[in-house]
Amino acid sequence: MTAPTAEDQTSTRSERVGWYMYDWANSAFSTTVISVFLGPYLTSIAQTAANCPTNADGDVECGERVISALGIPIAPGSLFSYALSLSVILQVVVLPVVGAIADRSGRKKELLAMFAYIGAAATVGLLFLTGDRFLVGTLLFVLANIAFGASIVVYNSFLPQLAPPDKRDAVSSLGWAMGYVGGGLLLLLNLVAVIVLEDTYGKGEIARWSIVSAGLWWAAFTTIPLIRLRNRPPVAGPARGNPLTDGFKQLWHTLKELKTYPLSLFFLLVFLVYNDGIQTVIGVASIYADQYLKLDQAVQLQTILIVQFLAFGGALLLGRVARTYGAWKTVLGSLVLWTIVLGVAYFLPVGNAGAFMMLGALLGIVLGGSQALSRSLFSQLIPKGKEAEYFGIYEISDKGTSWLGPLLFGITYQATGEYKIAIISLIAFFVIGFVGLAAVPMRRAIVEAGNTPPKVL
Repeated sequence: MTAPTAEDQTSTRSERVGWYMYDWANSAFSTTVISVFLGPYLTSIAQTAANCPTNADGDVECGERVISALGIPIAPGSLFSYALSLSVILQVVVLPVVGAIADRSGRKKELLAMFAYIGAAATVGLLFLTGDRFLVGTLLFVLANIAFGASIVVYNSFLPQLAPPDKRDAVSSLGWAMGYVGGGLLLLLNLVAVIVLEDTYGKGEIARWSIVSAGLWWAAFTTIPLIRLRNRPPVAGPARGNPLTDGFKQLWHTLKELKTYPLSLFFLLVFLVYNDGIQTVIGVASIYADQYLKLDQAVQLQTILIVQFLAFGGALLLGRVARTYGAWKTVLGSLVLWTIVLGVAYFLPVGNAGAFMMLGALLGIVLGGSQALSRSLFSQLIPKGKEAEYFGIYEISDKGTSWLGPLLFGITYQATGEYKIAIISLIAFFVIGFVGLAAVPMRRAIVEAGNTPPKVL
């Protein structure tokens, strides 16, 4: 295996800007599609397929009516959460293989293009999600979300080649910030469309075209990184066998090695639990706002914009808190705040837009900080020289295993018919996460990984 040369590791400012722009491009999918529009819209399509009646107030009441997806009876209100669970379960299978191919490929740009354009095309294909075509919409969303996760794996694999270790945090953080701004900007444009055009074209049409706009945005801005990034020799060397099996072999090797560092493994498992809760809250918030709180899309969009722009500020704020009290204690505090967020959501009065926006502001602050500091904590639990492998597992957990929460939300709603009970059930993830994280002896865990712990934890 030939090691990459110093020239291979360098990058120009133009290339780094191109890399940042992929975060700008793909964030439109996670914000506009997953966080806001698709959940309520797909639910309404499922309600149409189930022939759910409308009451005197204009609200849809499905009662015990179900739809059949490949012979499986599903409550219309549970369809999106089940689709989200299915897509991330499949990501767990796909992402390790994609990572192995990317690490051993000299054609990363082509891989990025393939997954990005597959995801964008599937998103644009949701234009045909009309009438009672809930199965078409579900399959297209699952395909788009798998492609989204795969493209992120390839995108992240460029980072070590774009920046040396002492500059990697700054480059990575700037890309993350660009994602918040790009996703927020498209949401702002869609908010204008909702305000100006909803009375003329209706909520469903605006939602459908907003979803399509995310696919077009994703595809259009992906051209910038594809122009500016350049391929390099494989960091991990060329594939020694079948790349489809190579990924699973590498994943199994890394998981076995994790047993040597049980406290690092335990932290990762705890992170899996509370991150699942975080990702689920983000994914089902729009359904809760639409179906239970009866808030229109303009309010939902304004709230998501608040979350989007405060999340970056929240990371900076909690980062400053961590300087004084330590990242471990600060993340524990953030899990308490997440529990409070869900408790407040349970008691939110129906139709109160102001209360929902205030809750969104709190969620935005805690969202950015809890994710940024969790990554920082995990970086101290990685043995030197194993950063790429261990962060590969971390990224799989971050992008690909948030399925228990949506599944619990869907099952709880199907069993009770109450969105309030479904949302409050997610507190379990933060309570378990808090107890588990509090049980990790962080200083000893860092020492056992061969690292020097910070003065304040």
